[in-house]
Amino acid sequence: MARNGKRRGGRRDREPVTAEVAGGTARLVPDPDRPRAWTLLLDGAPQSHVDLDDPAHLGFEYQRRFGHIADLLAPPGQPVRVLHLGGGALTLARYIAATRPRSTQQVVEADEALTQLVRGELPLERSWRIRVRSGDAREALGKLPEGWADLVVADVFSGARTPAHLTSAEFLAEVRRVLRPGGWYAANVADGPPLRHLRGQVATVASAFGACCVLADPAVLRGRRFGNSVLLAADGQLPVEELTRRTAGDSHPGRVEAGRSLEAFTGGARPVTDASAEASPHPPEGTFG
Repeated sequence: MARNGKRRGGRRDREPVTAEVAGGTARLVPDPDRPRAWTLLLDGAPQSHVDLDDPAHLGFEYQRRFGHIADLLAPPGQPVRVLHLGGGALTLARYIAATRPRSTQQVVEADEALTQLVRGELPLERSWRIRVRSGDAREALGKLPEGWADLVVADVFSGARTPAHLTSAEFLAEVRRVLRPGGWYAANVADGPPLRHLRGQVATVASAFGACCVLADPAVLRGRRFGNSVLLAADGQLPVEELTRRTAGDSHPGRVEAGRSLEAFTGGARPVTDASAEASPHPPEGTFG
């Protein structure tokens, strides 16, 4: 793996670090406003933001929405079991480790070279119970015991697209098997106008779980621009009112759709199966500047 720049996320020189990984060119860029914070880009597309001094800081909008979900999953500080499908810079895993000590987390990341870069330059605290393994997300999901996880997070992108086999009803059947009764499923869904992919994912999740909601920028939900939406689902009741309050209070306020408004948004889209599944759309040229 080719790499330039000196090692370790806490170094003083703060040079960008570049490496060729399976998914393309990975680049760690220092945050000018935070002395030990870094942004991970893959082929120029921002993927993750990590502050080694403050792992509870979530810099990206979609990551903050995942953070709200993690905060409401259980009483404050209570340890949880979380499966992360897709690792990136391990931002959410760090957040949960910092806010819920003694939590047990497993991360599945297909790009082993990316994992090596992240763990080498942005090391995890030794006390954190985070296990990172290399492999396909769906294959790894099938090897976990029934009822293991309180939360399954799907944040998998290959070439800026979510692979088709991680968008289907059959995939969600495996997610349900791994979740404990009452457990939550959260997914990062990237789409733009006309939002056909997002509507199909909402329909698929709604067919698999008793309750679901979407957290997103209003402009994305209106089909005005390409962006990330966070889908949350469970068999039990979801804290929609509190999620709405927290999402609206973000520095870039978002909206939560649930119930009848979400049904109307779905617009008759049908659930996706393995036979009909497609990868999420390519981001339009210029999306990331």
